Amino acid sequence: MPKWFAPERIGSALAPRKVLARVDPLGLAGALVHVGTRTATNALPRRVAGLGVELAKVAVGKSTIAPDKKDWRFENRAWKENPLYHRLCQSYLAWTKTALALVDDAQFDWRTAERAKLATVLFTAALAPTNAPLLNPDVIERAYETGGRSAVKGLRNISRDVMGNRGFPRSVDRSAFVVGRDLAVTPGAVVFRNEVCELLQYAAMTPTVNALPMIMVPPQINKYYFMDMAPGRSFVEYGLQQGLQMFAISWRNPTEEHREWGLSTYVDAVNDAVRAACEIAGTDQANTVSLCAGGITTAALLGHLASTQDALINCATFAVTLLDFTVPTMIGLLASPAIVENSRRSTKRAGVLRGHSATALFSMLRPNDLIWNYWVRNNLMGEEPPAFDVLSWNSDATRLPAGLHADFLDLFMQNSIATGSCSVHGNPVDLSKVECDSFVVGARTDHLTPWKACYATTQLMGGTSQFALSSSGHIQSLVNPPGNPRMNVATGEATDADPEEWLAKNTAVTGSWWVPWAEWASSRSGGRRPAPSSLGSAAHPADDPAPGRYVLAS
Repeated sequence: MPKWFAPERIGSALAPRKVLARVDPLGLAGALVHVGTRTATNALPRRVAGLGVELAKVAVGKSTIAPDKKDWRFENRAWKENPLYHRLCQSYLAWTKTALALVDDAQFDWRTAERAKLATVLFTAALAPTNAPLLNPDVIERAYETGGRSAVKGLRNISRDVMGNRGFPRSVDRSAFVVGRDLAVTPGAVVFRNEVCELLQYAAMTPTVNALPMIMVPPQINKYYFMDMAPGRSFVEYGLQQGLQMFAISWRNPTEEHREWGLSTYVDAVNDAVRAACEIAGTDQANTVSLCAGGITTAALLGHLASTQDALINCATFAVTLLDFTVPTMIGLLASPAIVENSRRSTKRAGVLRGHSATALFSMLRPNDLIWNYWVRNNLMGEEPPAFDVLSWNSDATRLPAGLHADFLDLFMQNSIATGSCSVHGNPVDLSKVECDSFVVGARTDHLTPWKACYATTQLMGGTSQFALSSSGHIQSLVNPPGNPRMNVATGEATDADPEEWLAKNTAVTGSWWVPWAEWASSRSGGRRPAPSSLGSAAHPADDPAPGRYVLAS
């Protein structure tokens, strides 16, 4: 018998669990199987019988089931006026509703329930009649209006996506924007650079400025410039207009050679950048505004500083940042040992977590809006993807080194930032010992970092905490310049442990969280002084103009 035929080797290589982990890394199929087994003897027969009754009502025109008014898929009047389309729509909605109800009937723990719901939503979204060209009245009407040219353009778009976008429909026309020409154009310069990051200092826009520098810490999985969009939509620009001394960290896009970079590497980088900003501004302290995973890094630094009684950071802002992972969230579906271990092994082999992997995962969490919307418009109707700055930035993804990815997974599974079991360079990270004030931002419709989970951050810090609840979602709430009448924000001191109690006491008003944040930050940024006439200092001279080198690397 040949050596390669050793049964133990075959068993190891083809272990069902390992095979399934590669095919279904999120364990979605297993979640659906659990739904079936948990509901087979009671809920499933009852739900199937109910579905049969509803479909009979649909057939004779007696059903009252209707799509949500915000469901873009069924806006064409044919879905209501044409008897065949109307029944097709109602039938689809009926069995979709039944499938989701079965997940609730299974009564899982919240993490398993989220996996089962995601699996169900992905399945039902993929089978929507609007995704099929001959069942979508919008597609048929467009083909008729264009004499079939829309179908030809759609096939061309499909070919382009298969060749250049890993089969995913493109969400944006990136050729319309160039970083440094259309986006990230606020005047400034690189004043500090190491192998992990660059620090950008921006030119003052007011005659006087607050004394303490404000350093922006972006997430490592994205490029910083979503907070420096075009003029009028730039958070950096707005801060400068209020007299804040604005600095921004721009992360290097790591490659396989940087696989060992971990949380401590990035904490050190933020520490070095903040100290460089202090030297330039001539102060002993600085303020930070951290976004998403950048907030995790800053929180780790704050805990490290507190353990050494270093008051480097005077006040800290955390926007759409999760620090307590016990609060139920959609992203919590990943908190399974099997899923995490599979992700860890995959990233360790590659050396990095590639940006497109994270983008694909986040798109899967909202498949109708982030996948099938573009499939219908681009590939069935032959439209070109839109030219939109936020979508262009979202497509400009970066990589995570394997070390940082592993550390984030550990924080996620062990909830060690919130519990104080995390350490940086051997020093414990106990956020209750962090005495600086904090400003925490959540977004009302955020599907990645739900606002109640963001609110939990206010209960972890030792200082006083202000909470702002912005309308809209994860990124839209951040790229939120004042003047939009459709946006609103509620703000107030976070003295309540229950976020619902806080919400009951604080009424939303029209506007952006940028405004109360700037007032809060200005009052904690020292007195006014004449604006600096030049960028950098003798120890940290100005180098490349903003947006620097690192942001341009692919």
